[in-house]
Amino acid sequence: MSAKDSASDFADAIARHLTYSMGKDPIHAQLTDWRLALSLTVRDRIVDPWFASTRATYNGQHKRVYYLSMEFLIGRLLEDAVVNLGLLETADAALRAHGTDLATVVEDEPDAALGNGGLGRLAACFLESLSTIGCPAYGYGIRYEHGLFKQSFENGVQKEAPEDWLQQSHAWEFERPEACYTIDFGGDVATQGKTAVWTPGESVIAKAHDTPIIGWKGRWANTLRLWESLPTKLFDLDRFNAGDYYGAAEPEALARTISRVLYPDDSTPEGKRLRLKQEFFFTAASLRDILRRFDSEYDNLTLLPSKVAIQLNDTHPAIAGPELVRILHDEKGMELADAIETARGCLSYTNHTLLPEALERWSEDLMSDLLPRHMQLIEAIDDAHAKANPTRNITLREGGEVKMGEIAFTMAHKVNGVSALHTGLMKETVFKDLHALHPDRIVNETNGVTPRRWVLSANPRLSSLITEAIGDGWIEDLEQLQGLEARVDDAGFLTDYAAAKRDNKMELSNWFAGTQGISLDPQAMFDVQIKRIHEYKRQHLNILETIALWQEIRDNPNGNWTPRVKIFGGKAAPGYVFAKQIIHLINNVADILNADPVTSKWLKVVYPPNYNVTLAERLIPASDLSEQISTAGKEASGTGNMKFALNGALTVGTLDGANVEIREHVGADNFFLFGMTADEVVARREVDGHAAQAVAADPRLARAADAIRKGVFSRDDPTLFHAITDNLTGPDYFLVASDFTDYWRAQREVDAVFADQERWTRMALLNTARSGWFSSDRTIRGYMQDIWGARAVVAAE
Repeated sequence: MSAKDSASDFADAIARHLTYSMGKDPIHAQLTDWRLALSLTVRDRIVDPWFASTRATYNGQHKRVYYLSMEFLIGRLLEDAVVNLGLLETADAALRAHGTDLATVVEDEPDAALGNGGLGRLAACFLESLSTIGCPAYGYGIRYEHGLFKQSFENGVQKEAPEDWLQQSHAWEFERPEACYTIDFGGDVATQGKTAVWTPGESVIAKAHDTPIIGWKGRWANTLRLWESLPTKLFDLDRFNAGDYYGAAEPEALARTISRVLYPDDSTPEGKRLRLKQEFFFTAASLRDILRRFDSEYDNLTLLPSKVAIQLNDTHPAIAGPELVRILHDEKGMELADAIETARGCLSYTNHTLLPEALERWSEDLMSDLLPRHMQLIEAIDDAHAKANPTRNITLREGGEVKMGEIAFTMAHKVNGVSALHTGLMKETVFKDLHALHPDRIVNETNGVTPRRWVLSANPRLSSLITEAIGDGWIEDLEQLQGLEARVDDAGFLTDYAAAKRDNKMELSNWFAGTQGISLDPQAMFDVQIKRIHEYKRQHLNILETIALWQEIRDNPNGNWTPRVKIFGGKAAPGYVFAKQIIHLINNVADILNADPVTSKWLKVVYPPNYNVTLAERLIPASDLSEQISTAGKEASGTGNMKFALNGALTVGTLDGANVEIREHVGADNFFLFGMTADEVVARREVDGHAAQAVAADPRLARAADAIRKGVFSRDDPTLFHAITDNLTGPDYFLVASDFTDYWRAQREVDAVFADQERWTRMALLNTARSGWFSSDRTIRGYMQDIWGARAVVAAE
C-alpha cells in the first residue's frame, strides 16, 4: 500500500481491516472498531519504512543508540503517525466515507500508561526526534499493565485506581515471542578460577513487545521495545490438582507483578525490593538484547563502544554498569579491568535531579540478597576507581547503602545535565568530587520538545497560521520560527494570532463544560500549572496566592480586577502525604471560590483529574500564563515550560532549570520573573526563622495562611491542613513564604499586562517566534555529537 493512495483506496483498506482483522461487519462496528481498523491501516504504512530503516542500519553497520528509561510517556500514537506520514486529510476523508471522522476516532484512543511526567515525556520526544533525524535507535522500557494509576477525586482527596489502557487491543505493538530472555534474581555466587558463577534462586522471563516510532515524512522509523514479565513456570498443575488453586497460579502472579505498575510505593521493604527488581529486569533484558544484536554482526567485543551507545535516563537503569561488566567478564571471559573500560565506553548517564531522595540508594543488604553477584562487582568497581584515583576519598557505598547516582557517573564516559543551570549545579553539588576527578565527563544537553506533537498536532490553528506566514520548513527546523518576528508589528497578523488563542480557549471551555460541568469565561486569563505534584514545584505557593487574591477581591468587589481561571493538573505519588494534602487543599479552595457569588466572576479554580498527555494537549494551546515557579536550583530543566512558550503562553517563573534559557531566548521583557536565585536560596536557608519572618513581613501571606489554619477551606476539620501551614511558618525548605511577596508582585504585573491585550499578544507572539531553539531535534543532535558518536543515516529532504 502506497502513501500516495487516494482517500478511496484508504477507505477500502480500513474496511478490509475492519472485516478481516477485527471480524466486524460495518453495520455493527463500534467506534473502537473503526479506530483499531484505522490504526492497523496506518500501521501497515509504517512497517515498510521501519523494515527499510533496520536493513539500512545492518547493511551500513551503523552505530545504534539504545535509550533505557523507566518511562516512555508516549500518549496517543494514532494522530502522531497520521501527521508524520502526511495522511491527515486522506484519513479524515476515508473515515467520512464510512460515516465518521478522524477527530472522533482519535478521541477514542486511550493514552498509553507508560509514564508519569517530564522524564517519560522527554523520552517520547527523543524517540520521535531520533526517527525524524534518521539516527538508528531503540527505546527500552517496561510494558506496564496498569501504568502509574488513574487519578480521581473523592471529596477533594486523590484516589488511585489501576489504568486500564490494555483492556482493549493495543494496535501499535508487535508481540515478539522469539525475543525472550531469562532474568535472574537472588541465589548464591561461587568463585571459579578468575571469575565467579552465579546460581540464581529465582527467575522470570522478559518478553518483548515492539512499537515502531515513525519520524516526520515517514523517512525513518525506530523501535520502542517494551518488556513484559512472565513466569518461567506458568502453572503448577500438581498444586492445582491438590486443590491449591491460588498457589497454582502464584508463579504467574509474582512474575507479572514486575510489569504491572510504574513506581510502586517503596515505603515498605517489599516495595523497595519490587522497585529494584523492576529496574534490573528491564535493564538486564535490554542489555542481553543489545549484545545479541551486536553478536549477530561482529565477533570482536572491543568494537562494542564504537557500535553501541547506551543512554541511561536517570538512575533507574544505573545497574546497567555492573550488569554489563558481569556479562563481559563472567560470561564472555573478558578481563575485569577491560570489561569495566569497555562498559564505560558504551554507557552514558543523564541526571535529571539534584534532589537527594531522587538519586537512588539501595541498602547493601537488599542488593546482596537480590543481586549478589552485582554487589560483588559494585565493590570491585568501587575498589578499581579508588585505586585509580587515590587522592580522593570517593566511594560508591556509604552507610550501608549503594549509591546509584555515583555508580551511574563512575560507569559512564559522559554524564549530562538537562539545562545550563542544572549542569552547572551538578558540578558544584551532587557530583562535585567526581567532577573534580573527571572534569571532562559532565556536559550539558538542554532539553527540548518535538514540534510535531506539541505544535503541529496539538495546536492546528497556530500551526496553520505559522505555515501561512513562513512556510512549513519550521516543522523540522523549528528555529525558522524566527521568521515570525517580522510580523510582530503587523496588526492583521496579531489579530489572527489572538483569534487562534481565543478559539483554543473557547474549545477548552466547552470541554470543561461538557466533562467537568464547570462554566469558564474564555475572555478570562487561563493561568495554568500542570506537572507532578511536589513541594519543590510549589503548587502550594500558587494556591496561597490564589487565596490571597480571593481575599483582596472580597474586600473590594468593585475593583478593576483581571478575571482569571487557575487551572491545576498533576498526580501525587501514592505515598507522598504532603503532596496529596496540597491536592486536597487546591480542590477545597476551588469548591469555596467557584461557589462565591461575589468573586467567582473574577476568579475560579479548576483541577481536572487524571492529568496525562492528552489533557496537556488540550490545556497548553489554550493557556495564557505558564506557571514555572519551582524553588531556584531544584528543577533540572522542565519541558512543559518549553511547550507553553512555543504555544504563546507567557511565563511567570523563577530562574530555575530551563526557565533561565527560555528567558534568555524570548527576552526578559517577555517573561515575568520573580523569586530568589539559586545562590540566594542557599543563603536564605541559613537564616534562622526565615519562614516565620517572611510571613510576619507580608500581611497578605499571613492572612491567607491564617484562613487555611482556621479551617475556612476545611470546616468539618479545621486542623486538616495544619501540616501545610506549620511547614510554611516552620522549616519551609522550599521557601514558599520567602518567595511569596515577589510572586504576588509578579502576578499583579501579569494582571496589568493582560489588561492590555495588544501588548500581551505581541509578547506571546515573540515567545513563539523565539522558542525554536527548544526543539528535541536540536537536543538529539547534541547528544549524537557530544556523547554518542552516532550519525544520521538519512538526511532531511
